[in-house]
Amino acid sequence: MRTNDADVLQAPKGTLTPANDSPNPSSSDIISPEDKNNPIPTSKTRILLGKIFWTPPWCRYDPNSPPQFSLFQNVLFAFAGAFTVANLYYNHPILNILARDFNVSYIEVSRVPTLAQSGYAVGLLLICPLGDLFPRRPYTLILVFFTATLWIVLCVTSSFTIFLAITFVTAITTVTPQIMLPLVGELAPPNRRPLALSIVVSGNLLGIVIARILSGVVAQYTAWRNIYWIALCLQYTIFIALYLFMPAYPSTNPLPPGNRLKAFVKEYPKLLFSILQLAFRHPVLVQAGLISFCTSGAFTCYWTTLTFLLSSPPYSLPPTPIGLFGLIGVAGIFLGPLYAKYLIQPLKIPLYSVLVGEGVNLIGCCIGTYTGTLTLAGPIIQAFGLDAGLQITQIANRSAIYGVATDARNRVNTVFMLCTFLGQITGTSAGNEIYERYGGWTSSGSLGVAVVAFSFLVVMARGPHETGWIGWSGGWGKKSNESVEVEKSEADRDTKEEEKNVARLEKDGIWDEGDGSPKELQDLEQLRVPSRSRDRRFLTRQQSHGSDGHVIYGDDRSR
Repeated sequence: MRTNDADVLQAPKGTLTPANDSPNPSSSDIISPEDKNNPIPTSKTRILLGKIFWTPPWCRYDPNSPPQFSLFQNVLFAFAGAFTVANLYYNHPILNILARDFNVSYIEVSRVPTLAQSGYAVGLLLICPLGDLFPRRPYTLILVFFTATLWIVLCVTSSFTIFLAITFVTAITTVTPQIMLPLVGELAPPNRRPLALSIVVSGNLLGIVIARILSGVVAQYTAWRNIYWIALCLQYTIFIALYLFMPAYPSTNPLPPGNRLKAFVKEYPKLLFSILQLAFRHPVLVQAGLISFCTSGAFTCYWTTLTFLLSSPPYSLPPTPIGLFGLIGVAGIFLGPLYAKYLIQPLKIPLYSVLVGEGVNLIGCCIGTYTGTLTLAGPIIQAFGLDAGLQITQIANRSAIYGVATDARNRVNTVFMLCTFLGQITGTSAGNEIYERYGGWTSSGSLGVAVVAFSFLVVMARGPHETGWIGWSGGWGKKSNESVEVEKSEADRDTKEEEKNVARLEKDGIWDEGDGSPKELQDLEQLRVPSRSRDRRFLTRQQSHGSDGHVIYGDDRSR
């Protein structure tokens, strides 16, 4: 059987069951033959689920006319990302107030940001990869609604233990910005993709700044719980906005037809294992992750202990000035594109930019750490240095890993962000512990100096053209003609391997040259895959189904 995109809805009789005889049924209106063998929910259950996952007509996916990415949607995702990320940072300027209100020590209250970062890291590992399996619209809406509803407990509880537990759980489901970023990359046309992504990333960074400023101001003039009530309202606003305007879009790696629950249980561990495989296969990813670990550790060590420094003698500042320190981060948000244009692009080799960024980090850490108890100028200079250094190293590292496993970018992002947030957890936890027990600001700041200094060792251990784990083969300059030829031959070899893989699929009767897709995907799942994802190269390396329904991730061709 051969089908084209234009007549993909003309499947064999019995394959599709449009609701209300609609000429363009949505994915929720389609029943595949395999699903008929599975238990069907009662009519009341179907009605309830239909109401919960109802999609407005203007948001429904039409395979003949995929949704066009608009500036409004771009701003919507940036807004949603900003006030979702903010959930992790409302507590930073008010840690001293939380300690007083819950009657706990600074060490105990420092568990709040530590658990928030830990929960986010868990979400990155366990929740984000599922964005490759499930349709993003219902998946995102469920996470936002769950987080908002559970957030009510944070607004009313008087138990510090419950406050910690709910902070951890809500942080796990606060990873929706990392699910929306790959979606923006898919929806945005190629000529607008960099700008679209930069808008959403800037929104995420702006959320960190807004959280600190808003929290400090609200806590200064009202009760600290009001900032959590405001955050609750913002999260339900995000849910309503996404419910009304987020386009329905198919998953890029749908589960094979049949019993999808059984398939999910079977494939989910393999999906997680493929993330681990990426770390062992790509040294540049590990190097970038370690550098990000060190940079993020120094960054969060500074911002969490800064509250204790400024709220204690000799400064004794109220929450509002402490929160206004977050305005320094606004400069970093707007300077990011300038760093990319005038520093990273001219240097061409990302590792050079990383060296510059870490140099700025080290200078800022040294000045702020060893003058912070004498003058406010020290922490201010350190804030500028850490923001600039973080921006430069993050942009450069992402440029370095951009070409790694292009068929598994979501999982590459998961590895990189896991390293980043593990660094944040370490900086937050260890920084607060050292501040409380071993000498205050100078001692905790010395931790930041140490981890940034260690990042230089990571940079120097592996050259920009080294293919192994340690070494400087290829030198530090531009690639020689010989290196270019080697890379070209490797690319040609990869192309030949892909052609062999297609030939194997055709021989096994899995590949259909009519529309370039596996035959087993020409039912319900065929409709859920966007037309451009049925490109031969995409399906060969990104996802294919073996004769037993096994999903092949990335370069796994063992089946």
